[in-house]
Amino acid sequence: MFKEYYADLHIHIGRTLSDRAVKITGSKTLTLTRILETASARKGLDIIGIIDCQSPEVIEEMTIMINRGELQELAEGGLRFQETILIPGSEIEIYDRNCQGPIHVLAYFPTLLKMKEFSEWMRKYMKNIHLSSQRIYCDGRTLQEKVRDIGGLFIPAHVFTPFKSLFGKGVHLSLTEVFDPQLIDAVELGLSSDTNMVSDISELQQYTFVTNSDAHSLGKIAREYQKLRLKQANFSELKKALHEWEGRAIVANYGLNPLLGKYHQTVCTKCGEQLKTAATSCTVCGSVQIIKGVATRIKELSDPIGNVRERPPYIHQVPLEFIPGLGPKMMERLIEAFGTEMTILHQVTVEQLEQIVPHKIAKMIDLARTGQLGIAVGGGGVYGKVQFE
Repeated sequence: MFKEYYADLHIHIGRTLSDRAVKITGSKTLTLTRILETASARKGLDIIGIIDCQSPEVIEEMTIMINRGELQELAEGGLRFQETILIPGSEIEIYDRNCQGPIHVLAYFPTLLKMKEFSEWMRKYMKNIHLSSQRIYCDGRTLQEKVRDIGGLFIPAHVFTPFKSLFGKGVHLSLTEVFDPQLIDAVELGLSSDTNMVSDISELQQYTFVTNSDAHSLGKIAREYQKLRLKQANFSELKKALHEWEGRAIVANYGLNPLLGKYHQTVCTKCGEQLKTAATSCTVCGSVQIIKGVATRIKELSDPIGNVRERPPYIHQVPLEFIPGLGPKMMERLIEAFGTEMTILHQVTVEQLEQIVPHKIAKMIDLARTGQLGIAVGGGGVYGKVQFE
């Protein structure tokens, strides 16, 4: 019997890679335990992918948690923490002779042993295995083959972001310039795009789209995620869902309205003017310092094929942190009342919300659900903003 599970597969720990370091320094940097507790108790996630697990510090911490009984390794892959399954992963930067610019990719593995094996292999190609999202000095296909050889999943990350992504500056027109298309398990869209925007890019038709938070803070976990149809939450079932095998599948993607993404629109970095065309210079100040928007780049890559693959619905959501006037204390009251942010965003009625927060805040949350909030479009590294009158 199938069940529905929620997954966010792109969460950073960062440079401070253990709770012990946090206790010593007093840092508020993400840690493994904090991420797991937040994902399980506050965000309502069933599966999370943490992408700094190649670090020896994180491997050591997972080993300690297993020995304490806080993490349980699953026979089908993944590690259980309370009601949430951890999928160990790594974000890696490629910049080989075939790349136009750096490309970030995600690799996930079923067990701690496989993650250790991958970490030891990467040591030969990295300057510092201890840090997050480090550049690997080998070509893209060699990396893909190693990930596949040890039973991992390979996913290009936030593929349209202007910097450090596959289509941002990584390739000119086709992923085949850098990668073997048969060794890609899914494609991560990124915060400034959605399924409808990319439906006319023909070479992506064969891949499942994933939507993840790319969270660098606890609050941003689950700003994007997907709903999966699985028999159980584990690595093996996740792989089947990405390939739509045996009835498993992604049944819905949840993400920001792309207009809120910080790279949606093309922007002049000198004066901040938003440019509606693929301009090479600013129409206001004449500067050539232009950050090409995701919307513009997608148009360059699209062809008039129409969407030939049936996709799950892409449900726009406005995370609570985007709601004007909704601060940490009010957020805490909502969480205490309704359990998780996911529940607040998608299930709680306006009448229930008004028992906890002012009418205006409750109304904005409801308007955000139905796509009725005005949006000031993001671009040039600045997030869009919701507007309420």
